[in-house]
Amino acid sequence: MRFTKNSRFRVLDNGRLRLPKVGDVPVRWSRNLPAEPSSVTVIRDAAGRYFASFVVQTIEDETLPPTDSEVGIDLGLTHFAVLSDGTKVAAPKFLRRAARKLKRLQQNLSRKTKGSNRRKKAVVKVARAHARVADTRRDWQHKLSTAIIRDNQAVYVENLCVVGLGRTRLAKSVHDAGWASFTGMLDPAG
Repeated sequence: MRFTKNSRFRVLDNGRLRLPKVGDVPVRWSRNLPAEPSSVTVIRDAAGRYFASFVVQTIEDETLPPTDSEVGIDLGLTHFAVLSDGTKVAAPKFLRRAARKLKRLQQNLSRKTKGSNRRKKAVVKVARAHARVADTRRDWQHKLSTAIIRDNQAVYVENLCVVGLGRTRLAKSVHDAGWASFTGMLDPAG
């Protein structure tokens, strides 16, 4: 659902969000809002979590100070990334680490009768486990990409056909690495 200024949503002083026809909603803030929001969008994901996304008008353009260093990145499976300065970043393998728990939850889900309430609960449990893997991967990639961008003026990444590699016998490892989303975070347009 999207609420605009006309719908009279408000961010209260106690950190709650007041939504029309919903009431006061407790919020776990990721950061402070830089200005008064013009609209808010509330989204519910497959794991049953709610997210509030605010539209805010900012004046200042945040640019990083220029540096002289440039870096090239070689993406791989044994090491997630090997930088041109010799730094090797180990591949965390988030999906492989969570595989046993995901397998158990999937088996539990497959035993449930279709259309039952217990099946709905099991679906949410599986979605939560997958969301946890995706969230930890995304967080780790954000931290790594931010560190690389702050330290270098230019970043060069090899051009990989992730879709093609996803059709090979290494597909699970390729998708677990998440190269496409990582390179998207490094791209200033993306």
